Amino acid sequence: MALFALCTWQVAAHGPLHSLDERLARALAASSGLGPTLLPSPAAEFFADLGNMAMALPVLAAVLGWAAWRERRAGAVRWWLPPLAAAAAMAAVPALVAPVKALVDRPGPPGPLADGSGFYPSGHAATAAVAYGAAVLLLRPYLRGLPLRRALIGAVVLVNLAVGVGLVRRGYHWPLDVAGSWCLSGCLLWALWWGQRAMASGLPSRAAESPGDGQG
Repeated sequence: MALFALCTWQVAAHGPLHSLDERLARALAASSGLGPTLLPSPAAEFFADLGNMAMALPVLAAVLGWAAWRERRAGAVRWWLPPLAAAAAMAAVPALVAPVKALVDRPGPPGPLADGSGFYPSGHAATAAVAYGAAVLLLRPYLRGLPLRRALIGAVVLVNLAVGVGLVRRGYHWPLDVAGSWCLSGCLLWALWWGQRAMASGLPSRAAESPGDGQG
């Protein structure tokens, strides 16, 4: 949360990071030099679209439904709590992002949305980070083996990095818009992870609840 406060302060006060932020955005969005090498325009557009609600929410909804079905089928106590917590984290994104957008009222970068305002923090970056991150946290208990868990986490991190670069590359956001959203999303995902651990440690295991398990 301290990093989010720092990013917000720099954007609102036009601090040193604000100037660096704008230079980096123009370099990434340029039609020559670093931009096309880092992420071509079609790929940048594709990854930027992964932050749309229409793209991210169905993924999370599918994982929510699967996790709820799996836990209920296994006879878990309060099987609905982890999916509900993940849904609450997702619902918190617009509830937190919208007021900050209105308060900071940052103009858009040069590009298709240059005439607009309210670009900090990025709703697309926050949506992608929380939706895909929460999906991983829900799937994590079912993944057998540390390599598989690390692979899934690494894939989601790379996807979110690509979403952020795509948003800047296409001129939809400044880099600090994305960075601020990642900081805010990190707080939400940490709270979700902590809540899952608290629920897991505070509830009896399924094995302990099943008559006959562990006997004989």
